[in-house]
Amino acid sequence: MKDTEEMLRYLGMNSWEELFSDIPKEVWKDGINIDAMDEISLYRYAKALAEKNKDFFSMPSFLGAGVYMHYIPPAVLAIAGRSEFYTSYTPYQAEISQGMLQTLFEYQSVIAELTGMDVANASMYDASTSLGEAARMAHRINRRREVLVPENLYWEKESVLKNYIAGLGMKIKKYRLDERGMVDIESIKESLSDDTAMVYVENPNFFGVIDEHVDEVKEIIGKALYVVGVNPLSLAVLKAPGDYGADIVIGEGQILGNAPSFGGPLLGVFATRKEYLRKMPGRLIGETVDRDGRRAFVMTLQTREQHIRRAKATSNICSNEALCAVLSVAFVAYYGANGLKDLAKKNMENAKLLMEKLRAAGFRAPVFDAKHFNEFLVELPRNPHEIAKELIGHGVQGGLPINDGCFRNVPNSMLLATTELHREEDMDKLVNALKEVV
Repeated sequence: MKDTEEMLRYLGMNSWEELFSDIPKEVWKDGINIDAMDEISLYRYAKALAEKNKDFFSMPSFLGAGVYMHYIPPAVLAIAGRSEFYTSYTPYQAEISQGMLQTLFEYQSVIAELTGMDVANASMYDASTSLGEAARMAHRINRRREVLVPENLYWEKESVLKNYIAGLGMKIKKYRLDERGMVDIESIKESLSDDTAMVYVENPNFFGVIDEHVDEVKEIIGKALYVVGVNPLSLAVLKAPGDYGADIVIGEGQILGNAPSFGGPLLGVFATRKEYLRKMPGRLIGETVDRDGRRAFVMTLQTREQHIRRAKATSNICSNEALCAVLSVAFVAYYGANGLKDLAKKNMENAKLLMEKLRAAGFRAPVFDAKHFNEFLVELPRNPHEIAKELIGHGVQGGLPINDGCFRNVPNSMLLATTELHREEDMDKLVNALKEVV
C-alpha cells in the first residue's frame, strides 16, 4: 500500500484508477472472479471447452480467402519440431547458428526459384504486411506516392496497406476488373499518372481467377514498379512473375507447410530484382566461406533499425517468421518439383469438380468465366452471410460470404476454396447442404 501511494504521488495522481482514465468505463470490471479448481478438474474443463471446436475432418470446410487447409506430412513437422529450429530466434551469432542460417538460405532459394526473381528475403509477417512493405519500397525507389491496386483487393489487405503508407503521404487508387474478373488494361492506363509508384496485380486474384493479362501490364506502366501477389503453390504450374516482368513479388507462405490454426501465424513472402536489393525490407541470408575455406552462411543484409541508424533503415519490421519459413522449405523439399506440380494440379482438379457439382445442382459456378486455381465464387440467391450460418447447422462450413456491397458488379456470392484434402463426399455434403439451405 505504501509503495502504491508513493508511486501515485510521484505521478501526480490521487488513485490508481486515474492510470486507466483513457479506457471507456463500460469495459471496466470490478475484478476477475476465478473459482479455485484442482488440476484434474481444470484439465476436464479445458478439454470440454476444446471439444466445442470443430476441425476440418469433423466438419468439412471450404473457407480460404488467403489461409488454406493443406496436408502437412509428419516429416515436415518432425523437422521443424527439432529444438534447434523450434526454439531459435534471430541468428545473430553466425558461428553458432549455421543450421538455421543455411535453412533460411535454402528458403530464400526456393522462393526465388518459384517466383522467378533474383533474390528473396528471409520472410516477413504475412502477405498483407508484404504488400505494405512493397509500397514503401516502391516509394524509396521512385519517390512517387500513388499505389494502384485492383478493385477486388481483400479489405483486410487494403486496411494494412493504408496503415503502412499513411505516414509517407501515399494514397491508394483502384483500377477496374473486366467482365471475366481479370485486370482491365484500359482501366490501368486511365489510372496511371506521373505519381504512380507501383501497380499491384494478383495472380490468381482474390476471386481465384488466373489472370490472362498479366503479361501486358509491364509494357504500359512506365517507371512505376510492377508488384505481383501470388499463391506460392500455384507457381508450380503457372508462369513465374519474374518471367512476365514483375519487379517485386509478394505472397502468403502459410500455404506451404503451415497449419491454418485459428488464422496464424502466417508467413510473408517477399522477392525482388537484384538492382533493388538494398531497398528491400527485412534481412537476407548469404553464402560465403570461413577463413578455412569451408562453406558458411551469414546475415548479409540487415537494413533494419535494430542494426543500422533508424534514418537509414528500410523497414521497422523487427522480426521474421523463421519457424514458418522452416516449415515451408521442409514442405517444398519433401514434395520436390514434381510433387508440388502434382499437388497444385490436384487443387485445380478439385475446384473444377466442385464447380461441376454445383452447376449440376442449379448454381452459377463460377461467377466469372475464367480459369481458376483452387478458389472460385458461386452465386447465391440471397444474403450469403445468412447462408453461411445456416450451413454450419448442416455440418459443413461454407466459404467467405461476398455480397453486392463488397465489390462492384459482384452478386451475392460465396468464395469457396478447395485443396487436396477435400474428398468427393465432402463436396457432395456442401452441395446438398446448399440445396437445402437456399
